[in-house]
This record gives sequence, structure tokens and C-alpha cells, in this order.
Amino acid sequence: MALRLLTAGESHGPGLVAVLEGVPHGLPLTAADIDRDLARRQRGYGRGGRMKIEQDRVRIVGGVRHGRTLGSPIALWIPNRDWENWSRAMAPEPPDDAAQAAADGDWRLEPVTRPRPGHADLAGALKYGARDIRDVLERASARETAARVAAGAVARKLLGLFGIRIQSYVLRIGEVAIPSPVLEYGEDGRPPVDPAALEEATEASPVRCPDPVASERMVEAIRTAGQAGDTLGGVFEILVTGVPVGLGSHASGDRRLEGRLAGALMALNAIKGVEVGLGFAAAALPGSRVHDPIGFRPPRREGTEPAPAAPGPAHPAARAAAARAGADGWRGPAAGFFRYRNGAGGIEGGITNGEPLVLRAAMKPIATLRRPLPSADLLTGEPFAAHHERSDICAVPAAAVVGEAIVALELAAAWIEKFGGDSVDDMLRNYIAYCERLAAWVHRAPAPEASRAAGSPPAGGSQAGAPTPGRDPR
Repeated sequence: MALRLLTAGESHGPGLVAVLEGVPHGLPLTAADIDRDLARRQRGYGRGGRMKIEQDRVRIVGGVRHGRTLGSPIALWIPNRDWENWSRAMAPEPPDDAAQAAADGDWRLEPVTRPRPGHADLAGALKYGARDIRDVLERASARETAARVAAGAVARKLLGLFGIRIQSYVLRIGEVAIPSPVLEYGEDGRPPVDPAALEEATEASPVRCPDPVASERMVEAIRTAGQAGDTLGGVFEILVTGVPVGLGSHASGDRRLEGRLAGALMALNAIKGVEVGLGFAAAALPGSRVHDPIGFRPPRREGTEPAPAAPGPAHPAARAAAARAGADGWRGPAAGFFRYRNGAGGIEGGITNGEPLVLRAAMKPIATLRRPLPSADLLTGEPFAAHHERSDICAVPAAAVVGEAIVALELAAAWIEKFGGDSVDDMLRNYIAYCERLAAWVHRAPAPEASRAAGSPPAGGSQAGAPTPGRDPR
């Protein structure tokens, strides 16, 4: 069954709903698994007053029993605490005369007719014929992303069973930027960072930037923008480790994984660009410095099992099978083949190649300004300053967390297509069988020395230099 997500709810309505269909039977899942990511979404320097009101906690109202999924649609409910202040303005039922009289003077009931440049206000009102922009802005609000984060936490839990780790960090806020820490590999293709250490540094930063010096400068940039009544955008990067070769397809454009991931990220509020791997930088480099040389490492010997705490799938048999197929925690099972760098961002021809996925998304500054830009009234055309709603100064750190959820959902969909199964047990058997096929492929391959004797050694270790080939990058 394909993975499908539907969300509903308005920013100041009673709450948000997410219905996720296609999750297999038997996935361990509790509200705490989801609340962790909801809390991460609410953090970050530069957030507005709404985050002081909302304390997002999910209620699982369908599809889970005694801590395990049932295979039926999963229904999630996130109440809006601010609903108490908006119960008249956002009531589903039309108000009666007494309620209308009691609400006189409530600014929340006044029609919004001054569209904000950069928001869905004007285009949405004209599209639907809405005379009150609130009919559009309530759903267009980034508040909806809380529902996507909740559903993404379910997808993350499924992928985590198979050793896939998804994390994000901020590379830029305004003019303050750092380079990607994961594209330039070490000597002989060694992983450039420890994902756990990278995550620890990221979560310790108020703006989710792993560089402490840049983090302080980003905070100051946000503070300065806030004092000026302005907003800031930025860039975040998503790293996904432990991904096996073979997700996605080259056969049809709509099955190419980078297109699916990029499209899903572009559908996130305020995202204006997405890169995979080197991204646009690849256009300025010759092919010899863009494409990733291929290496090979000998397979694990039969009977050699990874340590219980080793990175990889949670299930012991799956972890052992993945290790025999070349998985090492950074790379996923790929029949023992690896890359000396990762300019492709883990995807070639629409298919994962076993290297980590690396994606970046550019977020524009938030459209709601405390010093509004010029606008024109929706109904009269008269010039006015744009409408102001309570908003953030900078939401790039939060958007990065939402980006993780979006990537998790799209990867989980590709995972279910590849490994199928009505239950997690079925999926585990399919995954183990796939890893064993990859491991057998490695056993049939010639030894690395024989391969190198038959051809030239790989060239290029980073985008600027060349590695010493032939050594195991682990």
C-alpha cells in the first residue's frame, strides 16, 4: 500500500489533524516518539509569541493499539491552545445575533483586506473569491507544518528500524553562512563527520547551526533584523545516513527520487530553492571534479557480526545482513561499493547509491513584517500598509526540522515501494533478503587488487584533490 498523508486544520482553529495511510502493522509507536519532534519544531531563536502559547502535544486517535501500529490509517490530533482566543472568529458555525453582539469590538472578527507581499493573501483571495483574506491566510500559515512534523515522526520511526538517520542543521541565516560539513570526504573516502557529534553540536545551538562562532553571529543578525522590524531567511541542509542502494527509479521521471524529494521540500512554506549534493555549484565545475569516483571494499567474512551497539538497523538479523552488504552506519548497504566523495548527494539516475543523502533548501524571509511594505486594499484598491499578523523574525531553524519530516515521509514512501509488506515483520524479511543478495554480489566480485590491476585507480578525493585509492574507508 502506498504511503499517503492528508492534513487539515487552520492556524487559529480548534486544532490540526494528520491522517497517514500505508504504515505497516507492528511498528512500535507512542505519542512520545512524535512529541519529541514537535518540541524541536517550536525551538529556535527568532520565533514569535505564538510559540509561548502553544505547547504541541499529539493525541493518537486511530491506527495504534498498545504502542504498535495496526496497519490501518493513523489519525493524529494536535490541539491549538490559542483557539480559546479565536473561538468566535474561527467558529465553524455561523454566529447568532447574541454571540455577534457579545463579540463587538473583537478585532479578530474584522475582515482582513490588506494583503501582505510575499504571502498567499492576494493570490488566494482572488483565486477563491474570498472577501476576507483570513479565509486564505489561516490555512496558508506555517502552523500547518506541525501536522506534517507529527506524520514525519511516524515515518522517521519506520526508517529508524532499518538504521536510517535523518538530521538537519542551518548553514545560513541572512548574510552569515558556513559551508556544508558533509560533502568533502576525508582521505580514502572516510566520512567527514560523526553524525552523532554533528547532531549534538546542532541541537546545542539556539539557531541549530553546528558552528558555535557562526551561531553567535546568526543570533546577532536575527536580533538586529528584529530591532529594524524586518525578517531573515536562510539555508538549511538535511543529511540522511544509512540509506541502502536502490530506492527510487531511473525508469520514469515521477519515480526519480531527487525529483520527489525536491518537490516535497519546495512544497514547504517559504522554500524557494532546493539543491542535491553539490547542487548549483556543479554547474561551474568540470565533470572530473563533480562526479564521484567509485571504490570497493572487501565484504565482511561470513559469521562476522557487528557489535550490538554498532550503527545500523535495530533488528539484530537486519543489522548483520546490512553489515555483510557493506553498511557501516554512514553508508547503507551497497554491495561493498563506495564513493570517494559525495557530490551527487547520494542519488544518481534517480536512485540512491548507498552514500548519505545531502539536500539543501533555501528559505525566503518571512512575509509578515512589523514595518509592513506598501500594499493595496483587496476590496477598494486604495493604497495601504500591508496587514500585520503575529509572526516570527526568523524560522529557518524550525523549517529545518520540518524539512526532516518531509524527507522522512518521502523516503518512507520509497521504502515501502521497495520493500513492501503488510507488516514490519514482512518488511524486515524483504530487507534482509535484499541485503543478502547484495552481500552475495560482493562475494562474486573480484578482489580489490584484481580490480585495480585491470584498470586505472580512481581519481579525485574531494572536489579539489585526489585520494589514495584502495584502502577501506571505514
